[in-house]
Amino acid sequence: MKSVRAVLVSAFSLLLGAALSSCVTVGNPFPVEQVPNIQIGRHTPADVERMFGPPWRTGIEDGETTWQYGDYKRGLFGSTRTRDLVVRFAPNGVVRSYSFNSDQPEDSHIKPKPAEPIF
Repeated sequence: MKSVRAVLVSAFSLLLGAALSSCVTVGNPFPVEQVPNIQIGRHTPADVERMFGPPWRTGIEDGETTWQYGDYKRGLFGSTRTRDLVVRFAPNGVVRSYSFNSDQPEDSHIKPKPAEPIF
């Protein structure tokens, strides 16, 4: 039979190991491969929601509606992985601008597509 001290040391070691290997997740994953498909001056909030789902956060910037998509994973002593997309809507209800930021090497290929002419 194990002594009380041995049981406590084992339990503490297990808890410490779990805490050190844990990470905190904030936001929600979103399909980053869709980012280049955003069309400034064309896409509406409904279009953006079809591409990315509901926004994680909403807000106002310079009086205009903004939607934010974020996926943040932070380890206690390990690596940090972040991705975020902010979409700004003009008063007429279409995308005015957007920004995408990531610290993931696999996202370095994501570039905006050239603007299509509006007829």
